[in-house]
Amino acid sequence: MAITLTEKAACEIQRIMQDQKCDEDVHLRVGVTGGGCSGFSYSLSFDNKYDEKADSKYNYHGVTVVVDRKSALYLDGTEVDFYEDLDKRGFTFNNPNATKSCGCGQSFQA
Repeated sequence: MAITLTEKAACEIQRIMQDQKCDEDVHLRVGVTGGGCSGFSYSLSFDNKYDEKADSKYNYHGVTVVVDRKSALYLDGTEVDFYEDLDKRGFTFNNPNATKSCGCGQSFQA
């Protein structure tokens, strides 16, 4: 199990996909890129490519999630959620592998 997607996050992903009129074969790609104030940054994107040798595929609450194997090493056990309040709105990452995170919550160190 690399990551999980909460029901609230899945609903927001589905809403965005409908707004952008995404094809049915489009999935959510979750990954890690180098950079950010703590070393690594989380990435979320829509993609229609899936390589069964290089990617893992999951389905949470009707949303297909794809994670490349390299990112999966850093994301194992991570929960992606959606947060909405008066002062802040966006996706959050609860990553048990992060030894340090920045204030924005979008980058981490492992």
